Amino acid sequence: MSMVPTITLNNGVEMPRLGFGVWQVPDAEATTAVATALEAGYRSIDTAAVYGNEEGTGKALAASGIPRADLFVTTKLWNSASETWTRDNVLREFDASLAKLGLDHVDLYLLHWPRAFRDDYLTILRTFAEIAESGRARAIGVSNFQVPHLERLLDETSVVPAVNQIELHPHLAQSGLRAFHARHGITTEAWSPLGQGKGLLEDATIAGLAAKHGRTPAQIVLRWHLQLGNVAIPKSVTPSRIRENLDVFGFELDADDLGTLAGLDSGTRLGPDPDEFDQY
Repeated sequence: MSMVPTITLNNGVEMPRLGFGVWQVPDAEATTAVATALEAGYRSIDTAAVYGNEEGTGKALAASGIPRADLFVTTKLWNSASETWTRDNVLREFDASLAKLGLDHVDLYLLHWPRAFRDDYLTILRTFAEIAESGRARAIGVSNFQVPHLERLLDETSVVPAVNQIELHPHLAQSGLRAFHARHGITTEAWSPLGQGKGLLEDATIAGLAAKHGRTPAQIVLRWHLQLGNVAIPKSVTPSRIRENLDVFGFELDADDLGTLAGLDSGTRLGPDPDEFDQY
């Protein structure tokens, strides 16, 4: 049994609060990495069409022997800018992802970017709603959506995303967007929750909290996510770190700790600005 607590999404589906991400993991390595994560106790696995590792991820899921009902599998539509997306395009790509994963359904299907310049995300998400109604996705959501994108979606369609997966870490706390999510019953999921190894875990403030609690900097940051109410999907291919990132349920940050971490928010992005991202 996994020790990871769950959160109830706005359609009643239970999602683990901590998952395992496979961004930038080559397909040939994904099978081993996901297998290690599943053995450690993760049950939520996050991949995407553009990652190129759905097949390797699917092999690990199939070989794990874990009942499908105990797994939570997320993948994402890569709505490339090379075309304006139609219902048929979306269904084709969803079928391709299922085939690569070797599954008859996913637990969460996300639209990877709003690409508002294309003006097709409403069509895409209406098609997602069809997929959910068919039972082939237990929940649907978005990734990298800003408040205006969400407002338009809520105003012009009947789709309320279950999840918005966004860049989120102590240097980019996204408080305004998280507040919008809370008002509308949208779960906040953090990608790059540990800051991609680009200095966050070397921050002296986080190091001080790690020493205070007898934990690693990564564990401090993941605990911060959990206490804010976020879902987090840390990535690693190192078995010891995969296990370490799951060991965050035996301690709590106090109010002073949370206040200290709030002071690290500089609004610094590591990834693209969703308002400008429209590449390939």
